[in-house]
Amino acid sequence: MQDLNVTLIQATLDWHDASANRARFNDLISDINEPTDLVVLPETFTTGFTMDTEHQAETMTGDTVGWLKRLAREFDVTICGSLIIEEQGHYYNRLIWAPPDGQLASYNKRHLFRPVGERDHFTPGQERSIFTINGWRICPLICYDLRFPVFSRGVDAYDLLLYIANWPKARRSAWRTLLPARAVENLCYSMGVNRVGVDGNGVEYAGDSMVVDFFGSLLVDCDDDEHIVTTRLDGNALQRYRKKFPAHLDADRYRLDD
Repeated sequence: MQDLNVTLIQATLDWHDASANRARFNDLISDINEPTDLVVLPETFTTGFTMDTEHQAETMTGDTVGWLKRLAREFDVTICGSLIIEEQGHYYNRLIWAPPDGQLASYNKRHLFRPVGERDHFTPGQERSIFTINGWRICPLICYDLRFPVFSRGVDAYDLLLYIANWPKARRSAWRTLLPARAVENLCYSMGVNRVGVDGNGVEYAGDSMVVDFFGSLLVDCDDDEHIVTTRLDGNALQRYRKKFPAHLDADRYRLDD
C-alpha cells in the first residue's frame, strides 16, 4: 500500500458569492508547490453554511462542478468539497469528488444540523460513500456527521475518514476531541478540514483543521488562520498497525435503520 499525499485548504469564505470563492480557491490550489494526490476544501465552500437553498443552489451541470472538473484535470489531482446542489426539487449538502479523469462521485450529508434548521431546507443523504485513490479507501463525511460514531464506524471498510466542515469556534473542543477519537476507534487516519473567519450570520470559525493518525496523534494541527498544508499518510504503517493490533476484528456488528 503506497503512501498518500493529501492537501487541506483552510480558508475564509465569501458569503453567498460562489464566483469569488471559486476565484479564491483557484488561486490557493495554484499555489500548492509540492506533489499531492488529494486536495480537500471545506463544507459549502462556494457560499458558506447557509439555509438560503433556493437562491444559492447549483446543479451537477452548473459552474462549480464544471470548475472542479477542469481544475482536477489541469493539476492532475483529485479535488473534493461540498456545495448546495438542487436535484429534482430537492436540495442536498453534497460533497463532490472530482478526480482528474472526470468521473465524478458524491456523498450527500446524512446528519442535518437541527439547531439551525438544516433539516428544514435540505434532504438528508441515505448512504455512506467510499472512494478510492491510489489503493486507499476514503470515507467522506460532512461536519455534523462527526458526532455520530455509528454512521462513521468502519470494520476495515476504509483507510481514511475525511470530514469537511463549517464547525463554529464555540464548539471547537468537540471537534478537537472527536476527530482523534474517530481515528483511534476505527484504526484509520482521520482528516478534518474546516473554514476560518466570520460568516453572514455572524458565526465565527476557528479552523483547527487537522490530520490524525491511527494512534490519535496529530500530524497536522492548524490554528485560526488560512492554511494550505500537505502531508503524507504512511500506508505501510497503517497496515502494520492493523495486523499487530486488529481490534476491528472484535468490533460489534450492527445495522443502520432508515
